[in-house]
Amino acid sequence: MQRSLKWFASLTTLAMLFVLIGGALVTKTNSGMGCGRSWPLCNGQLVPSKITPELVIELSHRIVSGAAGIMVLILSIWAWRAIGHIRETKFLAAVSFLFLVLQGLIGAAAVVWGQSDFVLALHFGISLISFASVFLLTLLIFEVDKKFDAESLVIDSKMKFHIYGIITYCYIVVYTGALVRHKGASLACPSWPLCAKTRIIPVQLHEWVQMGHRIAAGLLLVWVIAATVRAVKQHKQQFVIYWSWIISLVLVILQIVTGAMIVFTNLNLYIALAHALFISCLFGVLSYLTMLALRSDRQKTESPQSKLSATMK
Repeated sequence: MQRSLKWFASLTTLAMLFVLIGGALVTKTNSGMGCGRSWPLCNGQLVPSKITPELVIELSHRIVSGAAGIMVLILSIWAWRAIGHIRETKFLAAVSFLFLVLQGLIGAAAVVWGQSDFVLALHFGISLISFASVFLLTLLIFEVDKKFDAESLVIDSKMKFHIYGIITYCYIVVYTGALVRHKGASLACPSWPLCAKTRIIPVQLHEWVQMGHRIAAGLLLVWVIAATVRAVKQHKQQFVIYWSWIISLVLVILQIVTGAMIVFTNLNLYIALAHALFISCLFGVLSYLTMLALRSDRQKTESPQSKLSATMK
């Protein structure tokens, strides 16, 4: 496989990470209106005359997102031509670009017309799907050289249940986390893990949003631990499955630790961005496991034995 394509795919994946972190930065610093109600211009100007920190953050995010969009488009076309024979390539190429465009349109609509917090919380999740698609496309490009065997894995039904269930549930956790940010509820509960030292039950909406996310993240940790234990016991010989779950467990723990540190440090910006980074990486790993599980399903239906049994029926 062309080394230049590998490099470009890796850089595009990195660029998409910057888009995700940049979006979190915009939300955390309340910079969404840094350019006013103007898009794609900033305060109606190509070159803004009045520079503020919020303007710099918002405008930088727009520039990075635009550059990433061009890179994703180039990667999609390049991968389509280079490895289009691989079944997943065309689907991932289309999804990565379309969801990035959708993310940009939602962001533009929020600036020009405004949106509710519940709609804005979808913004990060849509960007996450685009990032995961680019990440998977990059892995496909590296897979072509057969540096690691991930095409003929046989995954049992119980492990598939964990994979499909956890990635679906993880997306719900991502939405609840984005809702915490957009609702301004990051510090609604001054204590951790309970909302307050003197009481257990939240008493107002922001506290319920915060505690709902904490409970959802805690359940995600429990489920990932269960899946990792099964991977260690049943899939130790399958290198990709084994290490994917080990990495997933580490990322979940880091995500929860940084979530707690956000409270203890009174919303330290760097910790908050690390919190968004870890959940983004986790979703990428889970997406790869999902692709492997779907491959396993397809291999089972396309195997000679299944075709023979279908013919006999």
